[in-house]
Amino acid sequence: QVQLVESGGGLVQPGGSLRLSCAASGSIFSIASMDWHRQTPGKQRELVATINTGGSTNYADSVKGRFTISRDNAKNAVYLQMNSLKPEDTAVYYCKAVHIDILGRYMIYWGKGTPVTVSS
Repeated sequence: QVQLVESGGGLVQPGGSLRLSCAASGSIFSIASMDWHRQTPGKQRELVATINTGGSTNYADSVKGRFTISRDNAKNAVYLQMNSLKPEDTAVYYCKAVHIDILGRYMIYWGKGTPVTVSS
């Protein structure tokens, strides 16, 4: 089992910045990709950014140029630097990890989420 714990959410004014962190712990063999997703009430969870072991990244169009995902493989951690925040970025942000076990089996794990509110 792998546990993911997010932190760093909170209330910020429009134009401000926040840095989210997600740390994985437990029986970790190998983590492939790590992603950030977000969800608002009544809407589907959407992918915000993803990063693989090699450091290749992808972003949702809505956050390109404002958000930066990074990863510390040694710490099994992923980060999301969010700049120029807008009210529409308000959501609960979730960390997701794709874990590969010693037998080569893939498992997806989710954190419990950290809320981000962008408001004046």
